[in-house]
Amino acid sequence: MQKYLGLAFLILLLVTLPTWANSPPIHSPVLQKLHAQKLHAQKLQPKKLQVVYPSTGHETTASQIFLIGTAPTPGQVSVNGQPIVRSPAGHFAPSFPLRIGPNQFTLRYQEQSLQINVTRQSIEPSPPIATTFGPDSLTPAVDIARSPGELLCFSAIAPPNALVSVQLADQIIPLQPQTIVNLPENSGVLTGLTQPTPSPSPEYAGCTIAPPSGELGQPQYRLNLKGSSFTQLAPGKITILSPTKLEIAQVTVPAGIARTGPSTDHSRLTPLPQGTRATITGRQGDWLRLDYGAWINRKEVKIFPGSVPVRSLIRGIISRQIPNWTEIRFPLQAPVPVSLHQTQTTLKLILHNTTAQTDTIRLTRDRLISRLDWQQPQPGTVEYTFTFETPQQWGYKLRYQGTTLILSLRHPPKPNPKSLSGFKILLDPGHGGPEDPGSVGPTGYPEKDIALLITKALRDQLVQRGATVLLTRDADIDVLLGDRISLINQQEPTIALSLHYNALPDDGDAANTQGIATFWYNAQSHDLATFLHDHLTQTLDRPSYGIYWNNLALTRPTVAPAVLLELGFMINPIEFEWITNPQAQQKLVQSLADGIAKWLTDR
Repeated sequence: MQKYLGLAFLILLLVTLPTWANSPPIHSPVLQKLHAQKLHAQKLQPKKLQVVYPSTGHETTASQIFLIGTAPTPGQVSVNGQPIVRSPAGHFAPSFPLRIGPNQFTLRYQEQSLQINVTRQSIEPSPPIATTFGPDSLTPAVDIARSPGELLCFSAIAPPNALVSVQLADQIIPLQPQTIVNLPENSGVLTGLTQPTPSPSPEYAGCTIAPPSGELGQPQYRLNLKGSSFTQLAPGKITILSPTKLEIAQVTVPAGIARTGPSTDHSRLTPLPQGTRATITGRQGDWLRLDYGAWINRKEVKIFPGSVPVRSLIRGIISRQIPNWTEIRFPLQAPVPVSLHQTQTTLKLILHNTTAQTDTIRLTRDRLISRLDWQQPQPGTVEYTFTFETPQQWGYKLRYQGTTLILSLRHPPKPNPKSLSGFKILLDPGHGGPEDPGSVGPTGYPEKDIALLITKALRDQLVQRGATVLLTRDADIDVLLGDRISLINQQEPTIALSLHYNALPDDGDAANTQGIATFWYNAQSHDLATFLHDHLTQTLDRPSYGIYWNNLALTRPTVAPAVLLELGFMINPIEFEWITNPQAQQKLVQSLADGIAKWLTDR
């Protein structure tokens, strides 16, 4: 009897919910899915004490750890003898400080007990032992190549008050003690841990100017302290490139990942279209520095000799219209590196290693572009700035056809105020498959399942309103990030949304962090991100965890506005109960569908 009363109450609740103008009623299959989910959630009620995160033996560099788990509601759960707070359903997520080394946590519930062992590792470089250098502290750590006249810098960790120098070929470079400040991880933005901290380990550093060319070998470091001395070779060799023996890198992948430095820790720059060519001015391990300053991994290019640096003139820019796009063609002598900067109303294309001989530009008049301006702010750099008729941009593509660069700008969709007919929406349920569950709630319920459930229900809502909806997965299967991105690029949807549920780094406060978060990367996605975030938090009366610019794979596609939504925290005991509540799920789906429809039809 209670089951049917609950279902009747749910139907009454749905009838009284605010709906989008002229939206069709919710079909019974959606209700049936959510009712089945409610029964499934009841099966997830805890039968015993369990911890789903961290697993015993977990290693971390965080200063604290949270324990995510659950136990039956009658009775008390303690950790190392201290009672902990639990949600009404019995879930918990307390945080505890960690000391460097092993940490042991014993959880007890009635006659049941669990033991979790967590090891905290230090992020500080290992200090030197006696009169030696700190382990792995000598630079360069890998083979490097630099251009003549460039600054060569060296560093090492050594004991305080030591005299440190480095010999490079026939030159001796004194190294001086430096004040080093450690920056927090980027994930600190999510937990509020963004304060730089001084390093306790003394670092010695010094620089010199690279000679004209040649093989300089491994630098030899020398340390003198209290009458004792110690020498050690740096792991990497140094080569100075010859201006008469240039090498050219040509991008062989569809979009070469250009970065600000020689590792994946460095920030991404505008991807380089396949075929891009640039002179190599430096090497560091597997990374190549290109002449305009960006670094790219060796595996994304082929290298061949070049007698002169890659340079080009540009003339005769023209545009043409094709279905749904305007193409602008930039004829060049060589496929040079490019950068692209987008604002709400403009898009600036920068051609590197290029000199303008532009006297005439033919720009096809359309409802997309208001005007095109260009300038050469410095030798070898030409900038083209597009100003748009409307404040919303809908996507762009960049490719080389031979040596001609083609920039494609997407036309706005034609809104229909009474339906979503004509709109193609791509939905990406986060994670999936046996190897990628995503975040996990206190009962062990995985993010991948709830993301798929909500995505399918949202698809049904949007289809009822007339939209064409594509899913990156419609079952519990593994779909690689690259395949999800490829689907967006191939299908060119009007918008792309990736639906997730949140977790935190170990330093976070799982018990007290709730809310909806929204992530965007390209400027064309910012308005969609802020609108959906504000719409969801206001209509659902949910906390806001914030709107973030973030370099995420599913926010990077450029062919359409792309946004990633974190719809709540799986690891928060209270919010997990909201996440798995069928009535709350239906409200969420309704609010998402309403928000998407309103944003699309109001452009």
